[in-house]
Amino acid sequence: MAAAAAGLLNLASLAGELLGFALAISFSPLHIALLLLLLLGPDPLRRGGWFVAGWLLVSLLELTLLLALGHGLLLTMEKGSDHRTGLDLLAAGALMAVGLNELLSRGEEEAVPGWASRLDRFCARPLLPLLALSALIQVISPDDVFLYAKAGGSLLAAGFNRPEELVAVLLFSLATGLLLLVPLGALLVVGQERLQPWLERGKAWLYARADTLVGLVSLALAVYLGAQGVQGLRLA
Repeated sequence: MAAAAAGLLNLASLAGELLGFALAISFSPLHIALLLLLLLGPDPLRRGGWFVAGWLLVSLLELTLLLALGHGLLLTMEKGSDHRTGLDLLAAGALMAVGLNELLSRGEEEAVPGWASRLDRFCARPLLPLLALSALIQVISPDDVFLYAKAGGSLLAAGFNRPEELVAVLLFSLATGLLLLVPLGALLVVGQERLQPWLERGKAWLYARADTLVGLVSLALAVYLGAQGVQGLRLA
């Protein structure tokens, strides 16, 4: 009974950690704002649907490739191992840099972040180049790369068999798209005309607060992963 309770507790802890990483990845202001613009434009369901599907596919492939790399190199990701401790500390440093940059680089009088001014040009592109550009931005985002690597490391440390690991990868990839699936689902339910005021408000809110929120989330994750890294050093 005690072993079963401990197993459930470990599983709940893993699920909570993975959900936190997935939501942090999901909060990509550029992709969310781009989706909102697509949903406000022509043929919103088709263009928005393909955009979200592209995000989910890239997320699935990125985590799958990292896991395959971990299995192939026989990396040990248990707490206290050199690989896990090093990844924790590297990820903490990268996220700390991202967080501080987001909080300090934006001018006090700047009403709209720099990336927002380029979104209209992105939206005007044909769908295929738009999806390719979105995938490229998603893959090269340094903070997201570390979060995917951390998620992969946590799954490796959990010791799942292949079917269990596949389910976990699918659920994690789906969770990384939650903040994109919500507006797309709302469009399906209520339609573009009724949703338009909410999309406009959401876009304005995102432009005003996105950089600050990304900075705060990055710093919080940096503190968490830094603490994990320090704990790993003590266990080594």
